[in-house]
Amino acid sequence: MIKRLLVLCLFAAACVAPPARAQDDAVHFGSNLTVASDATVQDAVCFFCSVNVEGKVTGDVVVFFGNVHIAGDAQHDVVNFFGRVSAENDTAIGDDLVSILGSIHLGENVRVGKDMVAVFGSLQAPASLMVDGDRVTISPMLFWGPLLFIALVIFLVVREYRAYRRRLALRGFPFPPKP
Repeated sequence: MIKRLLVLCLFAAACVAPPARAQDDAVHFGSNLTVASDATVQDAVCFFCSVNVEGKVTGDVVVFFGNVHIAGDAQHDVVNFFGRVSAENDTAIGDDLVSILGSIHLGENVRVGKDMVAVFGSLQAPASLMVDGDRVTISPMLFWGPLLFIALVIFLVVREYRAYRRRLALRGFPFPPKP
C-alpha cells in the first residue's frame, strides 16, 4: 500500500512540476566543458569533469570533482570542490573565487571582484593579485591533522586488540614447548 502511494506521489510530482529552463546554461556530467573564445554561456556547471573558459561566462562557474581553467571572462562566482582553479595572466573574476579541498593557481595581474576563499587547499598567487574583498585561506592541516590523529588512534587500538587476542589464543599452549 505504501509503495503504491509513493509511486503515485512521485508520478504526480513529475507531472505537476514545471520543467527546468536553462537556455544559455551549460551543465555537463562526466564530459569536459569548453567555452570557446567566441562563445558566451550563462552558467557553467560540471560534475566529475573540468571547465575551460576561453570565452565569456556571464553567470557562475561551479565544478565538483574537476578543474577550472580561466583564460577568458568569468563575470560572476567561480566555485570548485575537490579540484584545481587556475587563471591566466590578466584575467578577471567578477565576484567570488571559492575553492574547497583544492588548489588555486593564479597568473599575473588577475583580479577577483569580491572575496577569495581557499578552504583546506593551497593558494599560489603572485604579488600582483588584486582582490577587492576579503582574502581567506584555511590551512589543509586543520583538516588533515585531526584526521591523521584519529586514524593513528584507531590503528593503535586495533593493533593492541589483536595483540590481546593473540595472547589469549596462545595462553592454552605450553610455551616454550617441552623437549
